[in-house]
Amino acid sequence: MPYQPSPEDLRTWLAHLRDLGGAGLSEAEAIDELRLLEELKSAASAAQARVTEHLYADRSRREAAEGVPAAKRCAGLGAEVALARRVSPHQGNSVLGVALALTREMPATLAALSAGRLSEWAAAVVVRETAVLTAEHRLEVDRQLAPRLADPDCSGWGVRRLGNEARRIGYRLDPGAAVRRTRKAANDRRVSLRPAPDAMTYLTALLPVAQGVACYAALAREADSTRALGEEVRVRGRGQIMADTLVERITGQSIASGPPVEVELVMTDRTLLEGHNEPAHLVGYGTIPAPIGRELVRDAEEAWVRRLFTHPESGSLVAIDSKRRRFGGQLRHQIVLTDDTCATPWCDAPARHADHPTPVAEGGKTSLDNAAGLCEACNCTKELPGWTATILPRSDGSKVLDLTSPTGHRHRSRAPDPPGAPDPLEQRLRALVGVA
Repeated sequence: MPYQPSPEDLRTWLAHLRDLGGAGLSEAEAIDELRLLEELKSAASAAQARVTEHLYADRSRREAAEGVPAAKRCAGLGAEVALARRVSPHQGNSVLGVALALTREMPATLAALSAGRLSEWAAAVVVRETAVLTAEHRLEVDRQLAPRLADPDCSGWGVRRLGNEARRIGYRLDPGAAVRRTRKAANDRRVSLRPAPDAMTYLTALLPVAQGVACYAALAREADSTRALGEEVRVRGRGQIMADTLVERITGQSIASGPPVEVELVMTDRTLLEGHNEPAHLVGYGTIPAPIGRELVRDAEEAWVRRLFTHPESGSLVAIDSKRRRFGGQLRHQIVLTDDTCATPWCDAPARHADHPTPVAEGGKTSLDNAAGLCEACNCTKELPGWTATILPRSDGSKVLDLTSPTGHRHRSRAPDPPGAPDPLEQRLRALVGVA
């Protein structure tokens, strides 16, 4: 039976790695150590995959014995894996799927990962590119890739080339896979917004290829026409004109400034009125520099101010109570302002649901003291058997979400403070500026 290190053994190894820094190594030895550490990371990823599959199998057997329907077995396990690996629930479900595919259907890929010849990301790409295949076809792709993966250096193939090869083999084995993949991808079309450096954003649209090309072509044609009609090239480049045209056409404006939609900007009264440099917080984006926040207010066609009061020690928003069953109105608004992103540890998804950690059926109140902003997926996971959540108040007026998973592991997270340092003498006035 192969050696199975205990959790205590792993903690000992981890303690040794914490002190590793390359001191006393020659340049050649340092390069060798970097390679060995990279191989160690890959081997650890393979071990994680095997442990994850073992957990999945044990959970499935236990729940089957308990009479849980097959379709509901292991529900929420991806969220538990995410908490253990300190990643988002979406990524937790992804690594769970990759682990099951590697351990059950792709032995050569798993062996290459275990030997350190393949990175975790490369293995995940191979799994992703064969996701639409049957188990038999996926095994065959793995078999055909095996000679390449057994090469100690994988012949220098990069992740993209390896993924393309897996996809090429899959298309040859099952030509219909391309059609199924395309149809599935079309169902995943969406628009997303991510923060970018310097108070910019990435507005991304995932579209079917024909629609994406048509949109880009229309923006490019408008930019070329504008430049041909005498647009000062030195004022706006082609890419700038395309970006401005996108904003103008989506918002219905004649110019791309001052969008006529409400955005919520949280800043201190000192930042808004006295020119202080305490950063502001743009709901749905994150922290922005104080001057940019003031510019948003100054350049808006219309703006209004709502006062928010905070705790003198922690800076947490003061509670507002409600007797209604559902969180709504100003109470729900305040929860979203407090928990702009999901309160689940390591989940950065936007907070869409105002949740009762202690359910109303168990005596929980509809109040800010029993409220947490969660994304839709985490709110559904929390309702599964074995999950519990509690709000723990702290002496400084802030609150912590205490989440317990079915295995009894506890994870805690604290909502971020609103902008501005707490004033020890009085509750500071905060300004919530609505900009349109």
